[in-house]
Amino acid sequence: MLINRITLLGHKDHGKSTLIGNLLIQTGTASEQRINDAKKTSQKLGRQFEPGFILDSFEEEREGGLTIDTTRVQINYKNIGFEFIDVPGHEELIKNMMSGASYAKFAILLVSAKSDEGIRPQTKRHLFLAKMMGINRIIIAVNKMDYANYHREVFDSIKSDIEDFLQKIGFDRKQAYFIPISAYTADNLVKMSKKMPWYKGSTLMEAMKDAVETEGKETDGKLRIVVQGTLPTGKKILTTGKVISGTIKSGAKVSIVPAKMNVIAKEIFVKGKKQKLAKQGENVALSFDKVPDGSLRGSVIYGSGSAAKPTKRVDSLIFFTKNVVKPITIKINGNEIACDEAKIKDVIDTGTGNKMNAGYDRTLNAANVELRLSKEVVAEPFDTSAELGRFVVYEGREFVGLGIVKGA
Repeated sequence: MLINRITLLGHKDHGKSTLIGNLLIQTGTASEQRINDAKKTSQKLGRQFEPGFILDSFEEEREGGLTIDTTRVQINYKNIGFEFIDVPGHEELIKNMMSGASYAKFAILLVSAKSDEGIRPQTKRHLFLAKMMGINRIIIAVNKMDYANYHREVFDSIKSDIEDFLQKIGFDRKQAYFIPISAYTADNLVKMSKKMPWYKGSTLMEAMKDAVETEGKETDGKLRIVVQGTLPTGKKILTTGKVISGTIKSGAKVSIVPAKMNVIAKEIFVKGKKQKLAKQGENVALSFDKVPDGSLRGSVIYGSGSAAKPTKRVDSLIFFTKNVVKPITIKINGNEIACDEAKIKDVIDTGTGNKMNAGYDRTLNAANVELRLSKEVVAEPFDTSAELGRFVVYEGREFVGLGIVKGA
């Protein structure tokens, strides 16, 4: 069964754990044992049954009411598998959210309809990050409609505000689907709610099903293999890597960049077995007609005549977790490369979508940055190749941001 990854975004108090817990129950995915354990924990803490307790692994997390790390939960619905990547909404762990969002097909953003919660700057920040990381389809689940007495006006107000923000950051509003729900009472999760007769759309699970069934082509089909290293074996030296797009056949002519080598892939090994072909997602070991010189880690193997040009200049968009003041390095394709210069063009306030001047505080905001690197790198625009178009940013040894390539 194909598993579809979904990033679950939103503020930490807006009901993400409750949503996943109740979806596990409503779809019949959760075992009776897990449900009973959650009921016992609820009783122990003197609370009504809390579906979110199904997810928690540690007693201190339950008692503190805070999920402290990324949790992956699989739900099965109508013969389709969904893996929820539940990422903490609190800003201290924003890098986990970015890591989770990088590998998801689409996202669900949870927004509370409760009067003292609602849309927060962090709500919009997550939308910005989802757009930045290539998630172009999103379901906005307006949660806690039971606290709003299921009133349509509350739902419409939240929808209007978010639609305005989506337009500002360049998100296609046709790819944003709004659903009023109550994660706790299961309204509009798997069954249509009778408490909101004014809503004529799909349930959350049906919207998720429709989203994955209409997913388009994800790559351009061009061969790209990111080299991880070499593996001496007997008289051969194998080059190891991961096929991130396209396919490679034995006997194919390929180019290794930036080493500027043109070679023939004589043999292909996948999981230790000789194969005639390797495809996207597979880890491979290759033997060539020529032995590559030096370390190739971070190099990229392309089909003959289709290689990208290596470069020292990268036009980028970077989300910063702090206001960096010292020289930065980036990690791309497994290589760490020092930046000789990082020219800030402008800063984007991710809570509003507004562009600010280059001196604006970059903490939890994004910036358009022109990077000049200390050595050549293989990079492609994120829209062309997500794997070759994303990188991590460090100040010294401290993680300070995540970037995407806009041009190289």
